Parts: sequence; structure tokens; C-alpha cells
Amino acid sequence: MPLLYDFEVESVQDLLDVLAANAKRRRLEKGLSRKSLSMMSGVPVPTIAKFEQKHCISLSGFVAIAKALGYAKEMKGMLGEPKFTTMEELDTINKNKNRKRGRNEFD
Repeated sequence: MPLLYDFEVESVQDLLDVLAANAKRRRLEKGLSRKSLSMMSGVPVPTIAKFEQKHCISLSGFVAIAKALGYAKEMKGMLGEPKFTTMEELDTINKNKNRKRGRNEFD
């Protein structure tokens, strides 16, 4: 039986809004212009502006910005620990810890 996850009520767009707002807030708290953050991260200024305004950026761009703002450790920790809501799910996680490939359970 496939596991069904409850990813809370936030939509992907809600999460993007929060990430972009937090990144902009951290940039401004450090007194950095977009140009300064661009020089520190290697992410072009227009890409930073697009991220802050339209919440669109590549994963590598986001990680570069987060690293430049001092969040490398937090980025490395993302998805680092398994999440579960039931003991059955924990049993499945423990059973599959050393798997190298997934399986298609929807066929």
C-alpha cells in the first residue's frame, strides 16, 4: 500500500513566498544590496531580483544565495532526517534505509 503524506495546508506557492521573503529579509538585515549579494553568491543581480519579486530561481541559485547569507549548514540539513507520522511509516523507512532504487507502486 503506498504511503500518503499530509504535507500540511501550505501550497508550493506559499512556501516559495516565504522562502523569497526570508531571503530578502536576511539580505537587508545584513545591509547587502542585490549587487553585493550577487558578488558574494555568483548569482546574477537580475536572478536575485526575479527570485525576490516572482519567487522563481534554480535550486543551485537558491543554494548559492543561502550559502552567501550564512545558511550552508541549514541547507545541508534539509531533508537530512526522515519524517514520519505513523509507526507503520517508520517501519517502512527503517526497512528501506539501504535501498538504492525506488519501486513503482502505482502500476
